[in-house]
Amino acid sequence: MSVGVLLITHNRIGAELLETATRMLGCCPLAAIAIDVHEQDDPDQLRRQILQYAEQLDDGAGLLVLTDLYGSTPANITDALCGRQQVRVLSGVNLPMLVRVLNYCQLELAALAEKALSGGRDGVFRCHEGRPS
Repeated sequence: MSVGVLLITHNRIGAELLETATRMLGCCPLAAIAIDVHEQDDPDQLRRQILQYAEQLDDGAGLLVLTDLYGSTPANITDALCGRQQVRVLSGVNLPMLVRVLNYCQLELAALAEKALSGGRDGVFRCHEGRPS
């Protein structure tokens, strides 16, 4: 068993991140699905879609949900997953966060969520004269 990953983002951000990370690593070691959210989409229909994918992805080890922007529709519709014990929702997904998740795919849900947070934070640098600072 392994944690499932659900990316819920504006347009194709999640799909592109997942495709990029998978190409970088050569495979996707976790069951993962990206849901694209567009401005014309019906939030109630998206909630139903989230529940369907949650059932599909969670094999008993839990579900890690990554969204792009806190307070926006992709993050807000995760309320459909409220009440589920084995779900963690994080916003601010970026490529370092997703790569960290895929590299630590053997971790349990709580530990994987912490790795995701640290990957997202630690992957942001201010570059000056070609060196990260």
